[in-house]
Amino acid sequence: MPIIDLRSDTVTKPTVGMREAMFSADVGDDVYGEDPTVNTLEAMAANLLGKEAGLFVPTGVMGNQLSIRLHTRPGDEVIIEASAHILRYEGGSASSLSGVQLCPVSGLRGLLSPETVEAAIRRPDLHTPSTTLLCLEQTHNVGGGSVYPLKTIHQLTDLARKYGLALHLDGARLFNASAKTGVSVAEYAAAFDTVSFCLSKGLGAPVGSVVVSDTGRIEKLRRLRKVFGGGMRQVGILASAGIYALENHVLRLTDDHANALVLAQQLQAISGVVIDVDAVETNMVMFQVPQSTKSTEQLLEECRESDVLLNAVGDRSFRAVTHLDVNLEDMKAAGEIFANVFACA
Repeated sequence: MPIIDLRSDTVTKPTVGMREAMFSADVGDDVYGEDPTVNTLEAMAANLLGKEAGLFVPTGVMGNQLSIRLHTRPGDEVIIEASAHILRYEGGSASSLSGVQLCPVSGLRGLLSPETVEAAIRRPDLHTPSTTLLCLEQTHNVGGGSVYPLKTIHQLTDLARKYGLALHLDGARLFNASAKTGVSVAEYAAAFDTVSFCLSKGLGAPVGSVVVSDTGRIEKLRRLRKVFGGGMRQVGILASAGIYALENHVLRLTDDHANALVLAQQLQAISGVVIDVDAVETNMVMFQVPQSTKSTEQLLEECRESDVLLNAVGDRSFRAVTHLDVNLEDMKAAGEIFANVFACA
């Protein structure tokens, strides 16, 4: 039986069509602005998100960190949800690269409220750092793929404008949010000064993210990309995969969401598994096996021995992520394996 890899949507491999597009990509030197495929991808991304311009970057982390650097000065403070990717999983880069401190604010399944954000905004005082930036994450990874409602985004961005804060959206899985709600990615992006999104997660490209903004900010970000070591040369080979993903893999994201729900319903039927099926909004399934006598490591190993890969997100807590390299039959097979591994007598 082939391995069913549910660790992340980052594990996807390029499809045959994507590989063919990469093989035939027209390339040039991107640092000189001469890679036509990169230029096409950047323009396409900007158009989709309703912005003036885009910048292709190697990773989502770089996209986020370039944006933080753009909007802040050393000593500033950035408001962010307490379990956000920028805070938890980007190696402390906000402080080491931009000299800012992050102000963690607890949200519900990763989603901030206007009340808690307003309470965290520092009023002018020479003793305290200046709050200059609000970052949101859509969908929210640690929140289990939770989706910010558009109304809440409007409330938060209006609040930020009231206090003169810049706005950045870590839209790593922004297209998943759009697929779930029917709200366009441009509508989600409209209020933000900068938006980054990943090509290498649910969209299935092997690498890369894009930051979109107005033309002036993108030019500044382009210089910062060079400073951060992200200047790339004949990178149209990779950009072509991003173009292919945007043209072919956006609509199919609903398949991942449907498969995640099927998996969640199977987990719900297993004795000893704790799961909130209603919280499965997109392609992530979070669940716990709190009463198991086996350790987290034992449970993971038993799944691995049965050819299913998972990530642990806490003590006897797990995350399964669906993507284009797994299908409905894989969900059924994984459900049977989970029943054998996780069921408590």
